[in-house]
Amino acid sequence: MFLTSYALVNQELPALFARHHPDILLMFGLAARTPYIRIETRARNTVSALVPDAKGRMLKRKGIRPGAVAALTGRAPFQKLLSAARTTRVPARLSRDAGTYLCNYVYWRGIEAQARQRAIPLVAFVHVPKTRRGPRPPGRKRARTQNDLVRAGEAVLLALVTAARARR
Repeated sequence: MFLTSYALVNQELPALFARHHPDILLMFGLAARTPYIRIETRARNTVSALVPDAKGRMLKRKGIRPGAVAALTGRAPFQKLLSAARTTRVPARLSRDAGTYLCNYVYWRGIEAQARQRAIPLVAFVHVPKTRRGPRPPGRKRARTQNDLVRAGEAVLLALVTAARARR
């Protein structure tokens, strides 16, 4: 788990790769205004110019890696991840826009490490919606519960592990 800080992502993500040598990297982030799970297929070379991180810092540049491509596309089996999430009856969609905040930033860094080091065969980022607290107000759609998201997350993880094993 990363504190929402650009500096901590830059320090801790490479250290985690070096220490654990993962076969997969599955990351989750909150998309509070989205009522479904979003399986991100790419990270954009952009950072927020409006919202500072948890330490109050903002990156002073326009992109994550100035001069690099506009977006990096992940190599995870996105359709399989989507199908796995949907088997739990939690609404899920593929997304091409991980935003401009730290979710996008950490996903970019993960894809970048995957391409550079080939140390991690599969990298995926999943945005989850806000969960319901308390009873549902009359007339409102059923909000996702924490258990719903855990079931969907487990299904996505299992699909990613299965895909990584198949690639060996």
